[in-house]
This record gives sequence, structure tokens and C-alpha cells, in this order.
Amino acid sequence: MKSTLKAPVDSPASAPSLAARRPFLTALALSLGAAVSLGLTRFSYALLLPPMRDDLGWSYLLSGSMNTGNALGYFIGALITPAIMRRFGAQAALVGGAVLAGIFMMLSGLVVNAELLILQRVLAGIASAAIFIAGGVLAARLSLLHPDRAGLLIGIYYGGTGIGIVISALLVPLALAAAGASGAAHGWQWAWVALGAVCLLATVAMALPARHIDGAASPASAHGNFRLRPFAFGLLGYLMFGVGYIGYMTFVIAVLKEQGMGAGTITLFYSMLGVAVIASSRIWARMLDRFKGGQSMAVLNGLLGVATIMPALTSAPVLVFVSGLMFGAIFLSVVASTTALVRHNLPQHAWSSGISAFTTVFALGQIVGPSMIGWIADGPGGLQRGLIYSAVALFAGAVLASRQRALEGSK
Repeated sequence: MKSTLKAPVDSPASAPSLAARRPFLTALALSLGAAVSLGLTRFSYALLLPPMRDDLGWSYLLSGSMNTGNALGYFIGALITPAIMRRFGAQAALVGGAVLAGIFMMLSGLVVNAELLILQRVLAGIASAAIFIAGGVLAARLSLLHPDRAGLLIGIYYGGTGIGIVISALLVPLALAAAGASGAAHGWQWAWVALGAVCLLATVAMALPARHIDGAASPASAHGNFRLRPFAFGLLGYLMFGVGYIGYMTFVIAVLKEQGMGAGTITLFYSMLGVAVIASSRIWARMLDRFKGGQSMAVLNGLLGVATIMPALTSAPVLVFVSGLMFGAIFLSVVASTTALVRHNLPQHAWSSGISAFTTVFALGQIVGPSMIGWIADGPGGLQRGLIYSAVALFAGAVLASRQRALEGSK
């Protein structure tokens, strides 16, 4: 059976689609999916962890467990999203997931019970996986129309996470301040509601442009074209990336607060990290286009390990900011490198299953990472020791990814 997953073709009688005419505008609209899936739904928690921990008396283990719950949901979502896309198409998974993520984020602002908060983080994680996988497939499909700019277009999609990080960095302090001025008992709840509302606004902005890319899914039989063994080292390298990077993105703000950094400086730090994520789409585009195996993932994991270990070894503001800029400029490009690896080495009808496989191991790593680092941080050495363990995981990921070879016949 021939795959129904093919690049959209404009008929002679019709005008070219928005995806054909305005690839960068379309990629930017798709990038709002990454902004919702990671930048707002997951990484905003780093800013909310300190006030929630202070208010509710959490340990670092429980604090980390919130993102472990989110990652568990992401893992579940990664398993079920291919079936959702086969039945309803990629656009429905993208938009529906974004609506649900916004709702679950707002619900997190209505409770204080730790079990209910973890449940809502799990549900938001399920929705986030649907957004991220569907958006990644659509971004890869968009790149088919513009092969000479494929790496940049894919990078723009993943770089959208930086948009969400910047919005979070600016919105969370404003919401906390407004809640404080109003005498709210739990000011952090206002931030969750505000973030959820932004998710819903982003959904509206990306829904129409996403319709201009063919979102028809592959038949189930096409999924047999992805085999785990040829991608074993890439998958293991990506697993260690998931373990390592999430420790930084969960606890770095708490580390900076422990080091005495002021609120305004922290806002600047996280905003600059987000801007670096956005810029990363152009920084690494050529490398993603050039290398067919795991070379890109190896280089990026190694650099990320350096960025992660820096705040554990020094509190010098200049070096801490260098760490944030490096981290922002690199970490989402590791994710983009897996899409590039799939695109270079698999036929188009196997892309969704390939992206789903990498997303699944990514989620597994993130399940382990936050709780493990939180448990370490509750012991001797504190958060700094936890970041050292995160860096070790990233260096291990670099070594594993360097062993990944391009498949025969890769393009």
C-alpha cells in the first residue's frame, strides 16, 4: 500500500499554498506549538518552583517530581500520538493538544494539593507530546517544499520553545507581583492561569497556517519501516540528553536564587536564555543539513555538558550568564538534530514513527532526570552537585551519539 503521507501539491488552477509561498511565516506559526509544548507548559515551571516550594514547604525531591510527572505524561503522549495522527491527522493533534495544554495549565492555578498538581502536570505532559510530535512532523513536511532551507525551517520550529521561555520569563514575575499586590494567598496560582491563557492565544495564532501543510498520516503498515537497532546509539545518546538537560531547566533558577541573584537579574537571565533558543535555529542549521549520522547530536551534547556544569562550579555572574546563553543556544538544537537524523535516513512515510521513537526515549530520560537530580540536591552538595550529575549524563550522551552512523542510502 502506498503511503498517504506526501508533500502537498498545488493544482494548476489554484494559488500556491501559504506553506509554499511563505515558508518562514508558516514555520514561525508552527513554532508556537513548540512554545506551548515546552517553553510554556514545561520550562515555565523553573520560575514557579522557588515560590511554590517556599509556599508549600516542598523538598527538592518533590519539586523535581512535578517535572517527572510532566515527563511521564509526555511519555504516555508519545506512545499514543501516532495513533491519534493516523486517525485524525497531524493538525488535529497539534491544535487539540494545545487547547488541552492551556486548559490543564489553568487548572494548575486552582489547587494546592501536591497530588492534584502532579496529576495536572501529567495531563499537560500528554497534551504536550501530541503538540510536539505533530508539530515536528508538520515542520519536516514543510521542509520538503523547501529542501534548500530544510535545516533552518526545522530549526525555527524547535526554536519556538525560546518564544515560550521569553514569555514565561516576563509573564511569571508580573503575575506574581500582581498577585502579591492583591494579597493573594498563593500568588503562583495567578501565574499558572496567565500561562494557560497565553497557550490558548498561541493555539489560535497557529491553527490556520498549520492547515496549509498536508497532515494526512501514514497507514499503520508504513511504521514497519522504522527499526530501532540501526538507530541504537542515537536513541541512547538522546536518552542521556533527556536525563541531563532537564536537571538544568528544572533547577537552574533555584540555583541562582541560592547564589543570591536578584529577581530582575533572573528575569534577564531566563529571557536571554530564551532568545538564544530562538537564535539557535540559524546557528546550527548548516550542521544539521551537513551531517547524516549522530555527529550533530554528539557535538551539541558535549557543549551542553559544559554549559550545565558551569553554575555548579562558579557563581560569577558573567560566567553564569555565559552558561545560560550557551544552554539556550544549544539544547533545542539537540532535539532538532533527531528530526534531521530521521529525515536524512528514513523514507518520508516512516518519519512520524521515527520522530515518535526519539520522543519516547526523550520522555524516558526526562522521567528519570528531575526526581534523580532533586534527590541528589536534598543530600550533601545541594543543587550544585545535582547539576554536576546532569553534566555527566550529557557527556555520556555525546559519546554515545558519536557512535551513531548514517544508514546506507541516506540522503
